[in-house]
Amino acid sequence: MNLLIVYSHPSTKSYTFQVFEKLKKEILKQNWNLEISDLYASNFQSDMSEEEYEREGFAKINLPISKDILAEHEKIEKADCIIFLYPVWWSDCPAKLKGWFDRVYSVGYAYGQTENYPRMKTIPYGLVICTAGHPNAFLTEIGMAQSMEKIMLEDRLGKRFENKEMLILGGTLELENVMAAHFLQIEKAIDKIKRYFNQA
Repeated sequence: MNLLIVYSHPSTKSYTFQVFEKLKKEILKQNWNLEISDLYASNFQSDMSEEEYEREGFAKINLPISKDILAEHEKIEKADCIIFLYPVWWSDCPAKLKGWFDRVYSVGYAYGQTENYPRMKTIPYGLVICTAGHPNAFLTEIGMAQSMEKIMLEDRLGKRFENKEMLILGGTLELENVMAAHFLQIEKAIDKIKRYFNQA
């Protein structure tokens, strides 16, 4: 089984990085093939260039796609499961990850009706994991959890994924109270992915 993590956080001192390390550890226990797109470590260009906008905005699929985006397409095409991991900043993902969707989901590949152009395959399983300062109950009470889920699962993952879930690891402002439970949730999430592919 081939698994891709798209990871977006600038600091190795962060809690999100600890989650990243825990996630990798649990995945490697399964002997799966793991590939990682670490957007900050690779200095991924999140801003769309004027040429890229011309291609996207006017659906000019004859215009070339940059090499860094083609490399992400290759990772996607190999993947049976993609996990997106990031912190919640101002109710959404970091700009690096938003830019990943802006640029990697290119017209003709991830959306748009075109002929004679390689289409993005449907990924069997997608998991979104985000760390958040506020507790999940509060995020649900104010409607933020539902908003984040709708944007990530219904728009950004959408029909490009057969199965998709979101795991909000909230309450990190009081980390000592939630860390053990979060790590258990990660273990359960990996076990769920394992069961899914064993049954498939």
